[in-house]
Amino acid sequence: MRIGGIQLPEGAGLAPMAGVTDMPMRLLCFEQGAAWAVSEMLSAKGFLCAPKGTRAMRELMRKSEKEGVLGLQLFGREPDEMREAANQLSDAGFQFIDINMGCPAHKIVSNGEGSALMKTPEKAEKIIAETVKGTRLPVTVKFRAGWDGEHVNAVEIARRAEQAGASALTVHARTREQMYAGRADWDVIARVKAAVSIPVIGNGDVRSAEDFIAMRRETGCDGVAIGRGAQGNPWVFREIRAALRGEACPAATLHERVDLALRHARMQSEYIGERVGVREMRKHVAWYIQGLPGCARVREQINRTQSLADMERLLRAYEKGMEG
Repeated sequence: MRIGGIQLPEGAGLAPMAGVTDMPMRLLCFEQGAAWAVSEMLSAKGFLCAPKGTRAMRELMRKSEKEGVLGLQLFGREPDEMREAANQLSDAGFQFIDINMGCPAHKIVSNGEGSALMKTPEKAEKIIAETVKGTRLPVTVKFRAGWDGEHVNAVEIARRAEQAGASALTVHARTREQMYAGRADWDVIARVKAAVSIPVIGNGDVRSAEDFIAMRRETGCDGVAIGRGAQGNPWVFREIRAALRGEACPAATLHERVDLALRHARMQSEYIGERVGVREMRKHVAWYIQGLPGCARVREQINRTQSLADMERLLRAYEKGMEG
């Protein structure tokens, strides 16, 4: 699959997730075979008001030379702000700009941004067109099936995005009303794919190599982006690469889970400092051990940790108890 002039490797991409797809998370997913990744979302207005960036903004824009193809996700409701932000960010080291028209968070949609833009297709098209004008980088758009079950307009948004110059589309096959609940309607992805000629990336309910293959088969999509399915499970990208080669790939062992969780914690602490890093890692550790015996008790203990040493002590004790 190509995004503009960028040829992507085989496999699935890491979808953008606020508070999750920071540099440490992306690095671990790239190591396991992610074909591309997209950053956490950055406010166009916030960037323009503070171009040198707050500490939080600088963290959102940090990247590593060890990362693969990486997109920067922008959100906003004003076409001129999106155009100017895209222009200023064209040399920030990202390979493409991804417009967020899918975030369902109340604080975003109440401001007329994210998935709220699906309620105003003409404005959404204008935002895409102006962003494309502002940058020499390929521009992609991520959006949902629609606002709610009565307004499933992904096909209209897709056609308008293509007309506005978007290079690729990512469709999260849930409405904003659904948030992250219920089943993703993959048929929406298939309808979008049939409606446009630019690449379409499917997103929603892909948690395994089997899901990846099924989505491509059932929708005809050009690529697949994995979000929550990669939380605590970067190995999903390894499994997908193996499946594409026709090979089996064993599930991650308990030792692998604990080792990578602790490595992630160390990376997070180097990235934003131990105090904040450990706090941020609590949710990641819960994802790494999700589904294992006794994980609820360990999660409660992890949520009280204040240091890397405490986190390591608890996880190693849990590992030893499970293996004993």
